[in-house]
Amino acid sequence: MSAFEVPLVLGMMRLHEARELQPPERLADWIEARLDQGLDWFDHADIYGDGQGEALFGAALRRRPGLASRVRIVTKASIVTPQRDASGHAVKHYDASPAYLGAAIDAALARLGVERLDHFLLHRPDPLMDAEATGRALDDAVAAGKIAAAGVSNFLPEQWRRLQGAMHQRLTVHQLELSLRHSAPCFDGSYDALLRDGLTPLAWSPLGGGSVFEDRLGRVLTAEAESHGCSPGALALAWLRRLPGRPTPVVGTLKPERLDALRQAPELSPPAWYALLEAARSHRVA
Repeated sequence: MSAFEVPLVLGMMRLHEARELQPPERLADWIEARLDQGLDWFDHADIYGDGQGEALFGAALRRRPGLASRVRIVTKASIVTPQRDASGHAVKHYDASPAYLGAAIDAALARLGVERLDHFLLHRPDPLMDAEATGRALDDAVAAGKIAAAGVSNFLPEQWRRLQGAMHQRLTVHQLELSLRHSAPCFDGSYDALLRDGLTPLAWSPLGGGSVFEDRLGRVLTAEAESHGCSPGALALAWLRRLPGRPTPVVGTLKPERLDALRQAPELSPPAWYALLEAARSHRVA
């Protein structure tokens, strides 16, 4: 069975919690080491540490300016947390209005200290979204050079199609929850829809928040990983990569040794793929 290298997007959700990486020089060293490994995509969002993740990353880029041209940035907005709700209701909600998204893009650029975001995603679908107005705002952000491309996260097919129908630019990316522990998109048609519509799939929580290592699935992953000479995590990512479109995992670990272990994985045969699925769901396919 041949081996391959799994490409990864590095999730920055917990960067603000990693005290050892908070000094700009140390974080710059970490970023440069990842770039030297060929890992150049970094996934942010405005709610990660209430902007702290982007600010820490930006401070490191300013400390070492040569890095800015080498990194590729994904960031997301549209979730308003209770502490950021200026309405007085202190309620968590979604906001896809042009004013909110425009301010969010400008704030992300300022925190990160970059001239353009490679991908800007709507973090969650807003039922109150005016698709024409939101689509125009995203088109305008591309035309202004603030974002290279727009995409979505956690959208259902008709939600992204309504937005796409109001845009001139193509939506390029869909970031969705997908893992051995959350395989429903493979069977409910939503994964097929994103492929049909030409969206690049990014899989968040590709290890199920660590739950893939528990119970029977964890035991099967460990045994199979030993036989293939890789880590259980790498095998779980190989399961994802076996899907059509080869979704790219967005991994949350910041530990270099763990990232190394996640990158090398076997190419799974269809029976091996289904065996892992069966272990995850505790029942065979119909």
